[in-house]
Amino acid sequence: MNIKITGTGKYIPKGIEKNEDFYSHEFLNADGSTINQPNEVIVEKFKAITGIEERRYIKPDLLNSDIAFYAAEKAIADAKIDKETLDYIIVAHNYGDLKHNSEQSDTVPSIASRVKHLLQIKNPKCVGYDLLFGCPGWIEGVIQANAFIKSGIAKRCLVIGTETLSRVIDKHDRDSMIYSDGSGAVIVEQTADEGGIISHYSATFALDEAHFIYFGETNHPEIENKRRYIKMYGRKIYEFALTNVPLALKECLEKSGYSITDVKKILIHQANEKMDEAIVKRFYKLHNMQMPEGIMPMTINKLGNSSVATVPTLYDMILKGELENQEINKGDVIMFASVGAGMNINAIIYKH
Repeated sequence: MNIKITGTGKYIPKGIEKNEDFYSHEFLNADGSTINQPNEVIVEKFKAITGIEERRYIKPDLLNSDIAFYAAEKAIADAKIDKETLDYIIVAHNYGDLKHNSEQSDTVPSIASRVKHLLQIKNPKCVGYDLLFGCPGWIEGVIQANAFIKSGIAKRCLVIGTETLSRVIDKHDRDSMIYSDGSGAVIVEQTADEGGIISHYSATFALDEAHFIYFGETNHPEIENKRRYIKMYGRKIYEFALTNVPLALKECLEKSGYSITDVKKILIHQANEKMDEAIVKRFYKLHNMQMPEGIMPMTINKLGNSSVATVPTLYDMILKGELENQEINKGDVIMFASVGAGMNINAIIYKH
């Protein structure tokens, strides 16, 4: 039995927020103190580290469940399947539906139920549920779909990664420039075609690392509103990722039976360009090799960090010929990989 991705779809918001749009922000340190640098310097340093020039924000009238639905529609059409034949709808996200200028996240009903409603699927045996696993959520959803199909309780699953991080950012925090919105979806199903999911790896590091990414109050000491925002300990995350992710990728590859030279592309979560490059370089160093040119396609410079949506969006863009000088051909061995809140790490070796 081979379990493959047979259709892909995405939703990339139209709203572009450029780095220059942050020049007017009042950035403060975590303790509320003033940063003794002009915003132009802060933004330029940010770009040098992350590689981000612009990011995408959804329109005020849209919700996370809306853009998940748009991506799902495209994936269903791409796979040429009847939506009523779906056994599971698995939606990875972190913050639910958050209305523009609202302080309260809405997760009841689940995003998966909302997507099923928007798709107008009548079949009650199509089960929808949400998955909270930080940025690696979409990959974990594919791993779960794989398990359902292998066990015989499902034949076809819709897996979505969708997030609207623009609605949980503190405008007084420099890290707010990292985050963006987007949605990516795939159909995972049993097929007679060669290839598919070969091996996978998942881990949660929560002894000291659980709260490296968390929800906290604004950096501005004079704002009494107790609304909370996405926050992170960037240096700790960087050190954690560089230590643990290359080893996770190595273990996943070894489980697959393939060699490092067989891997044609590594589609890694787009969180920080320099961090991603360092991770992949260390992965190759573990095999006494240098990182090959073009092995790690990047979209972060234009799309920012859309959390669970970055990997499926990137995959769809390559397959649809929308990323210059990047392609995935039939029979190619590729790797999906991610690290994020939890702290969670996962990876998949996949033969296209």
